Amino acid sequence: MPQKIHPVLRGIVPIVKGIAKTFGRNCEVILYDFSNFQNSVLDVENGNITGKEKGSPIPEAILKALKANNTQSEVNFKSKSKDGKILKSSIIYIYDEEGKAIGCLCINIDISEYIMVKNTLQELCDINDSEQEIAVESYGGNVNDVLENIVNNTIENYGKPVNFMTKEEKVNMVKLLDAKGTFLIRGAIDYVAKMLCVSRYTIYNYLDEIRVGGSLE
Repeated sequence: MPQKIHPVLRGIVPIVKGIAKTFGRNCEVILYDFSNFQNSVLDVENGNITGKEKGSPIPEAILKALKANNTQSEVNFKSKSKDGKILKSSIIYIYDEEGKAIGCLCINIDISEYIMVKNTLQELCDINDSEQEIAVESYGGNVNDVLENIVNNTIENYGKPVNFMTKEEKVNMVKLLDAKGTFLIRGAIDYVAKMLCVSRYTIYNYLDEIRVGGSLE
């Protein structure tokens, strides 16, 4: 911990452990100190979820918010870790007596397993209906929006978070995207690689395997 800690932040340190213990191992809680951006993480519990540890630097997203003077707390939004975990997140800014943001409390709950259960239950509860549902894909106005929507919708509809996918399932994902013409879009290889948490060369290998009739078994 830094040698000099604002009293308000010092008082929140015990809350970090309390929240983490209340919600369990899937709940990461991070306390940031804005007095030192290079070593901003004052305290953290279950840091394995996003890889944070004490002394880690401030995230780029929070730094941008501070530079834009936008320190409005955000609660209960969806985010994603670098390794594909789906997170339910909150950022709560902490102020001194003069109303200046001096730190923030970030809560990230890994809901990947719960989404799998949700999708399983939804499939189990599906029944035939007399009214046919028509899925309408909403694509943006430029090619990047189209690419992002195709890839993101395909991954979400697959029903399994990326960090739980096997190699075979990722190959199948690439096969689905290829069938939609995704890789005709410039930059698709790099974007899909990023979303599936693999290298661009891995995507090329998957495509080679698919296009030469490689088995997914």
